[in-house]
Amino acid sequence: MTEHTEAPTVGMGGIRDVVTVRLPAVSAYLSVLRTATAGLAARLDFTLDEIEDLRIAVDEACAMLLTQAVPGTDLIAEFELTGQEMQVRVEVSTVGSALPKRDEFAWMVLTALADDVDAVTDSPDRMAIVLRKRRGAARPA
Repeated sequence: MTEHTEAPTVGMGGIRDVVTVRLPAVSAYLSVLRTATAGLAARLDFTLDEIEDLRIAVDEACAMLLTQAVPGTDLIAEFELTGQEMQVRVEVSTVGSALPKRDEFAWMVLTALADDVDAVTDSPDRMAIVLRKRRGAARPA
């Protein structure tokens, strides 16, 4: 497992921190990622419920990606912290995989727990799920 943290930069929106965690694309390591997620969300003063939502959302996103990950490769998680928002991008190497179906239960869980969710393929052999959570954002009823 490796971790990389960029130096905080100050812009119009305040502090922006980026933390990258790379670990084997194996479910046994997801507990490390859940813990990192909770710690970073606590740094932004998210509530306990918001922290738990993020932990579950990141875990679910990773579980979806791990089913398509090339064995022996890494899962990369990038956390971007800006003011009252955290964006998490989890990414794996794949071979000819299709984007997750947005009508499946796992996708519905993600959209219920995060404020914004998207699946992206920047290249034919990489897939990522990007989610955003804002502190204090009202949840739909």
